[in-house]
Amino acid sequence: MPDQSTSSSSKTRVFLSAIGCTILILALALRTSAQKMTPQKLDALVEKQLWSTIDELSAYVALPNDAVNPDDIAKNIAWTEKALAKRGFQTSVLKTNQLPLVLAEKTVPKATKTVLFYFHLDGQPVRANEWQQKDPFVTVLKEKTANGDYKEFANVAKAAVNDEWRLFGRSTSDDKGPIIMMLNALDIVQAEKQTPPFNVKIIIDTEEEKGSPGLKSALASHKDKLKADYMIVMDGPMHSSNLPTLTFGCRGNAGFTITTYGPVTPQHSGHFGNYAPNPAFRLARLLTSMKDEQGRVLIPGFYDGITFDPETQKIMAAVPDNKSAINKGLLIVDEEKVGTNYQESLQYPSLNVRGMKSAEVGKGAGTIVPAEAVAMVDIRLVPETDGKRMVDLVRQHIEKQGFTVLDHEPTPDERLKYPQIAYFQGNAGTPAFRTNINDPMGVWLRKTVTDSFGKDPVVVRIMGGTVPVVPFIQELNIPAVIVPLVNMDNNQHSPNENLRLGNLRTGLKMCLAILTSPIQKAQ
Repeated sequence: MPDQSTSSSSKTRVFLSAIGCTILILALALRTSAQKMTPQKLDALVEKQLWSTIDELSAYVALPNDAVNPDDIAKNIAWTEKALAKRGFQTSVLKTNQLPLVLAEKTVPKATKTVLFYFHLDGQPVRANEWQQKDPFVTVLKEKTANGDYKEFANVAKAAVNDEWRLFGRSTSDDKGPIIMMLNALDIVQAEKQTPPFNVKIIIDTEEEKGSPGLKSALASHKDKLKADYMIVMDGPMHSSNLPTLTFGCRGNAGFTITTYGPVTPQHSGHFGNYAPNPAFRLARLLTSMKDEQGRVLIPGFYDGITFDPETQKIMAAVPDNKSAINKGLLIVDEEKVGTNYQESLQYPSLNVRGMKSAEVGKGAGTIVPAEAVAMVDIRLVPETDGKRMVDLVRQHIEKQGFTVLDHEPTPDERLKYPQIAYFQGNAGTPAFRTNINDPMGVWLRKTVTDSFGKDPVVVRIMGGTVPVVPFIQELNIPAVIVPLVNMDNNQHSPNENLRLGNLRTGLKMCLAILTSPIQKAQ
């Protein structure tokens, strides 16, 4: 028979050992789970990471990334996959009917929510001779001079970063900068021995600047892989104040082209002026019938369904826009009267002539009556407006002005039959989206910014531009918020694109704050 005291002692040791293991497991869990950081802690961690973020962005920018060159995009995809794998992501390249997409996934134990982040790695075409540096793909750090120009640093010691310094290069802002901010925020989380409080998926587009043609086809084959609870779009500029910004929607974009006709070929204006109808005047009269002198659209039904409750008006009024500064920047004396302020103007669909042509101007001009006149027009949509309906309203309006509207170029017989012809080509385009700022996602992100920055974010109800991922958002049926990170005056799509380093600092902190803010605690 075993010694009772020995048996009891053995059981005690086993019991204590089990308790010790439990404590150790709990300690490890506490150490690795996300912990909400104070603003001061976030600032200190970001400061340490700034120069490595700048260096990695410069390496990324060095890869040319115009989507018209598939070989260049392939090199960008390989670099991106490697950078994501370094941060512990499982990566895959999703085939589409166009160029492929990059998907990265990080599963967090016991996480109940999944956040899908959207970025794009492609950039606008480059005309190197228009840049104020030798190579648009070799980043240059510059500071502003007294006369407002930007001058390259001769030698920069890796010391304190000045918010007003700027890193120039193609895609520094649109959209490689935000990708690198996210990657370096993940580095900080890993260095702090933490994990995000939610599963992370990252989808990186390779043809955003070409309209993201592959996104829709990706959904047909890979929808299950892309499922998430929330979507965060990290593209586009912050508010011009450079304060942390949350944008809860974007306008869509439809459009149409109108062609009006005069003589079948251009005619001598001396012989046929006052006789052959001038298509440019016909087009001008048609276009001016669509808007009044204050810029309001006169087409019946164009603004149907647009209303603002007191809370919405309060949200728009809280955005710190400076009307005088906006008008000075545009060099306009007065603005159109659609809405009572800038933010309100974005809540309505817009009608914009984006290009016109009739014969030639300048050295090639002749004294002729043109044969035809063409206008290309876009309609920025809001969630209350359907693209097809809006295009149909325009077509109906043209008919009411006495034009015969055709869906093809007129035949000789049609030209002789109808006195006024308009060839109309319409496109329902991309829809708008808007997420309620009081939805759980909005509550989480607003609380995250307020807690991390010590101030409320600039909340933009809907931005004026269009992101091509809207059909993607709608197909996945998830709420989405745009979290812009770069400076408004970054020259995106233009020569001398740049990233203000104050925005790099804020953007890195924003990514870090999101990656360490539990969703469930904010609801």
